[in-house]
Amino acid sequence: MPQLITTLLSSFIRHSKHSLFAALSSFLLANAVCAADGIEFPKTIAWSAYGTGTGGYSQAVAIGNILQRQYQTNLRVIPGRNDVSRLATLRANRVHFSAGGSEAVYAQEGVLNFASKIWGPQPIRALMSNYSDSCSYTLVTATDANINSVADIKGKRVTFIQGSPSLNNAMAALLSYANLGWDDVTAVEVGGYNASAEAVLNNRADVVGGACNSPPFLRLEASPRGLTFPELPHADAEAVARVRARLPWYVPHIALEGPTIPPEGIEVFSSAYPLLVGLETSDETLAYSIVKVMHRHFDEYKNNAPGATGWRMDRQKFDQAFIPFHPGAIRYYREIGVWTDAAEAQHQKNLQRQSVLQQAWGLFLPTAPEGYTEFEQAWLVAREQALAEAGLITLGEGL
Repeated sequence: MPQLITTLLSSFIRHSKHSLFAALSSFLLANAVCAADGIEFPKTIAWSAYGTGTGGYSQAVAIGNILQRQYQTNLRVIPGRNDVSRLATLRANRVHFSAGGSEAVYAQEGVLNFASKIWGPQPIRALMSNYSDSCSYTLVTATDANINSVADIKGKRVTFIQGSPSLNNAMAALLSYANLGWDDVTAVEVGGYNASAEAVLNNRADVVGGACNSPPFLRLEASPRGLTFPELPHADAEAVARVRARLPWYVPHIALEGPTIPPEGIEVFSSAYPLLVGLETSDETLAYSIVKVMHRHFDEYKNNAPGATGWRMDRQKFDQAFIPFHPGAIRYYREIGVWTDAAEAQHQKNLQRQSVLQQAWGLFLPTAPEGYTEFEQAWLVAREQALAEAGLITLGEGL
């Protein structure tokens, strides 16, 4: 019996060595291919994103599935309930990148919640933008509220999201299309993006803002209240100008994707959502790798989450960007021949803008007031003055 056990054990080890060698060879070959492509990932990477159930979160999960299957890398998607939480994890190096929205612009600018002493203007860097057949943010109303135009929102109940100034400012900008503001509506405070849709479902509010294809709006469409998108016609040049004076990174857009939207689409505004960003200090190889993988495997994830088709390379609006791009991303865009002279010129303008803002911040801090409100108000004055002296747009009223 001992002899039999010894023979069987020797045979197992011999075969196991072959299996182990084959597995190790496959692993080394896969990594050699990645290295040859310039793609390098740690075992786990992390993104912050909007909450579970949103289009941005769903897209991050779909991209994470590609990373897991093709590159044996785990993508942890950390939901953030507001602007500050999504970017605080990025600044604290708890996540590598953030897939959010306009909060990246506000952080660059050092305004709204980022005007405080612990924030100020941040060196945000863009990696990739999603301009989908849907839209990043528009007005969504309960059908039974009888709102057929933006002007009809006057006096209605509109959600106001605590801790999300970018969403509240976007709502104010769209209301300005009809010369309305927060004083013309009844603000209903809610705790987050998903909670805003719940407020309309539960008849606490009549109007909410969000991406046209956001999953929570499917529930509103199916509810007794119903769902209606009031359009923002592009032919009204003055109305369009009012919106863009407040949100210059929003552009007139035809949305084709979302509940109740007809085949010909509806006239709205849109910006990049999600906008994948890092910081000036984010690792260049990692930025290069994630952009390359998202482009290379686009066809594999484009239909696996609402709005994911917007990551297409031909929808990257480099020459209209309001944030400079990360060197790692630029390296890949140059490699495939899509980084144009116009893109570089806009990139340099955006770098200059960040430089002006950060120099203004550095000059402001030594003599800044101590009180929170006084500090913020004084900074906004100093910021606006520095931008104006440099001949740069100061952004719209209310920031």
